[in-house]
Amino acid sequence: MSGGVDSSVTAKLLTDKDYDLSAVFMRNWDTRDESGSDHGCEWEKDWEDVRRVCGVLDIPCKMVDLSREYWTRVFEPSLKSWESGITPNPDVWCNKEVKFGALLDRLSEDPGLSNTPWLATGHYANKDWKYHNGVPRPRLLRPRDVTKDQTYYLSSVPERSLSRAIFPLGSIKKTEVRELAVKWNLPTAARQESMGICFVGEKRKFNDFISQYIPPKPGPIIDLETGFQVGEHAGPWNFTIGQGAKVRGLKEKTFVVKKDIPKNIIYVVSGTDHSALYAQSLTIRDWTWIWADSPPIELMRPGGLKARIKFRHVMSDIGCSVYSDNDCIRIDFDEPQKAIAPGQVATIYIEDWCLGCGTIVEVA
Repeated sequence: MSGGVDSSVTAKLLTDKDYDLSAVFMRNWDTRDESGSDHGCEWEKDWEDVRRVCGVLDIPCKMVDLSREYWTRVFEPSLKSWESGITPNPDVWCNKEVKFGALLDRLSEDPGLSNTPWLATGHYANKDWKYHNGVPRPRLLRPRDVTKDQTYYLSSVPERSLSRAIFPLGSIKKTEVRELAVKWNLPTAARQESMGICFVGEKRKFNDFISQYIPPKPGPIIDLETGFQVGEHAGPWNFTIGQGAKVRGLKEKTFVVKKDIPKNIIYVVSGTDHSALYAQSLTIRDWTWIWADSPPIELMRPGGLKARIKFRHVMSDIGCSVYSDNDCIRIDFDEPQKAIAPGQVATIYIEDWCLGCGTIVEVA
């Protein structure tokens, strides 16, 4: 449980079923690393809300400190990515490495649990089982409420973890979740939805946060078409492809189109629809199929695998062809796509079935 309305309603739905149920709150970020003090931290309010809900539902709860695992498995790799100028997605890797990784491992080692634990979360996703070569295997599926679809964030979760996952909100719309929370008088019924990267929080700007860990590295901002310098940046990690550059003194708005990391140059173009902002294909490394031992056979065929792709959480999936290219995956779009940044996660679907994901390394 996170302290939000989604996990609160999830807990209530599970109390109505025949489960040996207990709640777990993950503490992933230790603010003492930043300020030297834990007093007044956001996690304390979250933990208090979890305890209040569990008190109403009469289920036991405990806090598990996974801040060390989060730091080493998610934050440090993300920090290295930002410093190298690419745009990682920590929330995707948090689900794989921490929630459905370290937490499941910790619970499996808990002597107080007599059986192998299952993990239910408040994610908007579905799961079913499909026979493959005579063996039932779990499939990650989109939820009923497609506007809240969180399968993008779950696309890195391996099959062994997915098999032990339960998604009670998969068939419920967000508006219905709110209504149920009010109906059941849950303490979190009116709580607002949290947004943004968890360790940055909602009250800080990303640039202010990241400057605590990466020293400034000033460099030029150059107009791609003219070759003239139009401004200066404090570090390439403060920009992502397609983002507004906010260069002062220019008549037109400019947008980041390319980063030259070795030379520490940010290139920009004028206008939101410049051709340089678009790409026809991308290359992905470290691709992970959820069914790791059974990649689609169509990958090796001349026409590739016909699928749908998302390279951001907040976007509609678009048509593509997927090919196996040596040690990488190459994806060709049905139509050119805008503002794709190396480091982002790309996720593949066949209809509602999420097959897996990987990290974008090259855009063309």
